[in-house]
This record gives sequence, structure tokens and C-alpha cells, in this order.
Amino acid sequence: MLNFNLHTTTEIVFGKDIEEQIGPRLKELGVHRILVHFGGSSARTTGLLDRVEKSLFAAGLAFVELGGVSPNPKVSLVRKGIALAEREGIDFVLAVGGGSVIDSAKAIAMGVATKTDPWQFASTGTKPDTTLPVGTVLTLAASGSESSNSCVLTNEETKEKRGITSETNRPLISFLDPENTYTVSKFQTGCGIVDIMMHTLERYLTPEGGESDITDRIAEGLLIAVRDAGRRAIANPRDYEARASLMWAGSVSHNDYTGCGRKRLFPVHKLEHELSAFRDEIAHGAGLSVLFPAWALYEMKNDFPRFAQLANRVFGVEMDFHHPERTAREGILTMKRFFEEIGMPTHLTQLGIKPENYAQLAANTVRTVKGPVKSYSALDEQAIIEIYKLAE
Repeated sequence: MLNFNLHTTTEIVFGKDIEEQIGPRLKELGVHRILVHFGGSSARTTGLLDRVEKSLFAAGLAFVELGGVSPNPKVSLVRKGIALAEREGIDFVLAVGGGSVIDSAKAIAMGVATKTDPWQFASTGTKPDTTLPVGTVLTLAASGSESSNSCVLTNEETKEKRGITSETNRPLISFLDPENTYTVSKFQTGCGIVDIMMHTLERYLTPEGGESDITDRIAEGLLIAVRDAGRRAIANPRDYEARASLMWAGSVSHNDYTGCGRKRLFPVHKLEHELSAFRDEIAHGAGLSVLFPAWALYEMKNDFPRFAQLANRVFGVEMDFHHPERTAREGILTMKRFFEEIGMPTHLTQLGIKPENYAQLAANTVRTVKGPVKSYSALDEQAIIEIYKLAE
């Protein structure tokens, strides 16, 4: 097990009808002027935004709104948010939505505090050293951004999608009410299930970490719980316990708890970012459900025992101790079938990606990460193209 630091500072307020606590809690934290950041009309039509703002108003807190966040949040809106926050003297950003809204809010907060365009951090790999405090009211169990140290932005002009990772990115407080996810579509629920699982799988399937049985068991338990709760939430969107399990798992899966003692590389996320940058309509979870099985089939030869352990402990594949490669392969195919069961794509053609796009996408990926993608092996352009072929 590698040395590690675990720094999970976000206060989680979890449960039914917690919106009424938002105003009083933020007042206790010394907040004065809030930017309420959200996506489309659903935040208003579901009544959630009104409940949040009613709580803020009752607590005597001033606020302004900025909506319009789209999937794969755009740096252009972030820049508008920074200008608005500076003009209004904002001292707190409250995201009401899913991962895209939260990531956009994080970028606005860092831009105001550092006086630096957030794309500067994204494009250079530098880290902000300060930020405005951020809070979240979560509406989608998926990204884990409500307690993670990362955010992802898309530059629509250059068609680039890049992340910013810094401990300053962790929200100060997050309000998680599972009932706010009842209206999430089956497709978006499926995308969330995949994203949650991938945040743990990419910590679990990594070449460095040695013996880490406690962390492994935590990760495996989360994956099993998400698989089972995911099936229930797809079948019955108003299953509170299933929605609660997914919402809590989303936070735990990406606050680093399921990867303690292992080195985080996230190669599949890096491959996927280029897909959704290339075609903005590709949902992040959908890109992951296509690429993960292909990546796993390509890389399993470098660690058959670990892939076989995953197959056996999480997906119930009988262990073949003489030929662990058989167990590993069957585990990957079992997971692929699970993705299909919950309505997720597993082929690049389903995303509109064609063979003639492979070379450009592979080149973009290598350029973005400034060299081969770090994984079990160094994934250069040819290796990435081979993974695309396995995902056809």
C-alpha cells in the first residue's frame, strides 16, 4: 500500500427535505452574498430552485442567479459568471444541479478568487491556490463533484475538455436529498451509475498500490451496492433507498476514500474526455460505458490477477486459478452486459464515432496529456486506436 493523504473536508447534509436548512446553515458559515448557479429550466419547474431561494431569503441572505449550464460545462459561461460575481460582490457560489453545474461553480469560484481565467489552469496543468467557498444542492448521483477535488471544463472554441484538480476545489458544504433525483431520466440515471462505478474502478485497476485489502474491500462493496441499487432505480425511479444509495455512493466514490494507498491515473476518463469534446452531445457516462470494457480487454494482460479478483468478488465469476485470464475476460464481459442491461451504449458506433475519426481522436488525446496516456502500459496513439477497435 502506498503512502496517502486523505483530505475530505466537505460537510455533507444528507436526507429528505433538507432544503430548508440551506439558508440557516450558510448564514452560520458567515455567507453574505451568493451566486445561485444552475442549469436549465428543470431546476425551476421541479420547484427545487424556489425552495432553495426561499430558504436563502428567509435567512436574510442576498443572492443573484446565473443559469444556463449545459452538459460538458463551457468556459464561456464560467467567464460570464466570474464577471457577474465580481460585479455583485459575491462571497459564496451555490450550485443547484448535477456535476456540470457544480464544476462550473467551482471554476467561477476559483476565477474570482485568483483573478485568473480558469482555462489557464486547465490548459497548463497548474493549480489554483485559493477559491471562494462553494456549496452544492445535488440533483444527480453521478460525478461526485459535490465532495471531490476536481472539476472539468470544455472550451467550445478549441474543442478541448480538460480537468483541474486541486484541494481548493472541494466544496465547503453539500446538501444531498435523494428525492431530488426522482425525476432523473433512465438514461441519465444509467450514465450516473457508470460514472460512479468508474470513479472507483479507475482507482482499483491501477498498476501501483501493492497489497491494499482494506481499500479493495471498500471499493468492491461500493461497486456491488451501486450495481444493485442501480438496477432498482432503473426499474423504479422513486425507490428512495436505491436513490439514496446511489447518491451517497457518488460522493464516496470520488472523494478518494475508495482509492487510499493506490495511485490514481484515470486513463479511461482521459480517453473519454476527447470523445465528448469532439462530439458535445456525448454524455460522459455513455462515453465511459463504451470505452471501459475495451480498455480493460486491452490492458488485462498486464494484471490478470487483479482483473480476475474484480470479476470474482464483484460480478460473481467463478475463479479459474489455473487460467485467471479467463476469469478476467468473463468479468469484463459481465460488466459490459450490465451496462447494456441498464440501457447504456457499449459500441462507438452508438456514439456516432466512426473509424475515420480514430486517428484524430487518438492524436488529440496524446496532445492533451502531453504524451502517452499513463495506464498499465503507456497508451500512445496506436494503442488508443487499438482500444477504439475493441470498442467498435
